[in-house]
Amino acid sequence: MQINLLSGALGAEITGINLKNTSKENWQEINSLMLEHKVVFFRNQDITSDEHIELAKHFGPLEKHIYVKARENYPEILRIIKASDEKHQWGEGWHTDVSYNPKPTKVIILRSHKIPPVGGDTMFSNMEVAYETLDDKIKDKIKDKKAIHSSLGAAAFTENYKKMEGNGNLKEYSNIHPIVRVHPETGNKILFVNSMYTKRILDMDEKESNETLKKIFKHQERLDFTCRIKWTENAVAIWDNRSLLHQGLSDFFPGRGLGYERVMDRIAIEGDHPK
Repeated sequence: MQINLLSGALGAEITGINLKNTSKENWQEINSLMLEHKVVFFRNQDITSDEHIELAKHFGPLEKHIYVKARENYPEILRIIKASDEKHQWGEGWHTDVSYNPKPTKVIILRSHKIPPVGGDTMFSNMEVAYETLDDKIKDKIKDKKAIHSSLGAAAFTENYKKMEGNGNLKEYSNIHPIVRVHPETGNKILFVNSMYTKRILDMDEKESNETLKKIFKHQERLDFTCRIKWTENAVAIWDNRSLLHQGLSDFFPGRGLGYERVMDRIAIEGDHPK
């Protein structure tokens, strides 16, 4: 096995592990690598949908997206498609997946099928490092505080994306989580807010909440906290959704990435109640 670090903050590309091997022993190796590096990336992994699901089940119960229709015959798999003429892709903007759920996603396993020759990379930002380096005055201000996370409603997930079909659910959801959560496996502290879904800090007036969140969001996006994955076909990324933010870049411009379809399969594993 070879481990190539993707940046100084997080991320590793792994060679020498075959994801077709869905044994518990292989999963334990993968999970250990994920906990250490936050996101691990594997190329040349032509796994089947059934193998994708079997690998995911080792991490815990599988989620179904509350708004977006899953693949036919595979309710656990969400197929993410950017049409060839679309300039935007699903998953753009910094966020933590479904932080608005009572139990936000634990792990994401994303597998590529069709990839443009350029554009559409995925970026990740380490929220453990973000907490460690946060200004002490802000740390004191948010100590033991909680924030409201909103799902934004179904339209945010389907309206601007031609190939993403809703499942009929139109309700908007919100849940309250601690701003600083503790990782249930490592014990590390995590800055658990994001600019997409986090709307307000409780027990703080609206102006102060907005100003504090604005400072935190800017801090979270520091480039020295990040790594970037350039996709190829039949690649797999596995990341700890509890510990980081991510975004899919929409850099599809004429003469470069525009004009090509992007097709990915996503499985999400249910997490716990943040504490």
